[in-house]
Amino acid sequence: MTRLRIDLAYNGAGFHGWAVQPDRRTVQGVIEEALGRILHGHGEHAEAPRLTVAGRTDAGVHASHQVCHVDVSDQALARCVGHMQVTAVKALETRLSRMMPDDIAIHAVSVAPDGFDARFSALERTYVYRIADARVPWDPRLRDFVWRTDRELDIAQMNAAAALTLGLHDFGSFAIANPGGTTIREVKTAYWQRVPTRSLIEPGMGERYHAPAVESGLLCFTIVADAFARNMVRSLVGACVQVGMGKRDVDWFAGKMHVPLREGSTGPIAPQGLTLEHVAYPGDGKLAARAERIRAKRTL
Repeated sequence: MTRLRIDLAYNGAGFHGWAVQPDRRTVQGVIEEALGRILHGHGEHAEAPRLTVAGRTDAGVHASHQVCHVDVSDQALARCVGHMQVTAVKALETRLSRMMPDDIAIHAVSVAPDGFDARFSALERTYVYRIADARVPWDPRLRDFVWRTDRELDIAQMNAAAALTLGLHDFGSFAIANPGGTTIREVKTAYWQRVPTRSLIEPGMGERYHAPAVESGLLCFTIVADAFARNMVRSLVGACVQVGMGKRDVDWFAGKMHVPLREGSTGPIAPQGLTLEHVAYPGDGKLAARAERIRAKRTL
């Protein structure tokens, strides 16, 4: 068997999340079906390839950099070459890319190093949530990956709330634990920032050449953590937005951090503004040790 690492991206608008669900279009389902056809053909009754992903995204959530792995037999991998003058792995990458719909992009397929596990070996994940508030004119082209509000948000208050998430905490007020798991996570970075208005065209060429970059003026929440519990990022964003609108204050947010109790005021915000932007891994020699450590149940 050979373990392959797959780096990919997708627009989540047309998917019911990452994970396979009966009679639902999911990212995992689309890719596994394509892999099955490539590796086993239409007539073989082999076990379908199963993907393990770095982070399961919810329905409507996007990924500009997602990572997963799959174990394939050496015989099935060798058959991918066919008439192509390339390696078996490159042949699989080419065939898989060609079978993807427009809302999934395969960036790379490679042989995974020893000890690699897309989920448990990861050091950290980076998510960004994008908002268009009243400070910027609404661009309808952004509707798939930006959340819109007609209110102007107070970024200073939102950053005061976000700062309270840094470090190791129980995020039980903002997340749902997996069966047998916890909502304890370590947040390494969390901040709000407005994207500067910048031109795509070199300055000094005159007003008629003005063409602002598409993200100009958007309010973005960037958060980096070793892992995320279900609904954690969207719920933190939703709570920060309540603070930014003046509906809640920073003390309320601090109370939710101090007492990890899930209730109605800290539910997740709409999914379309959220994108998984990056997954980081340690050096090859530390992959197995990292995976073993993360499989252990966390405590504070």
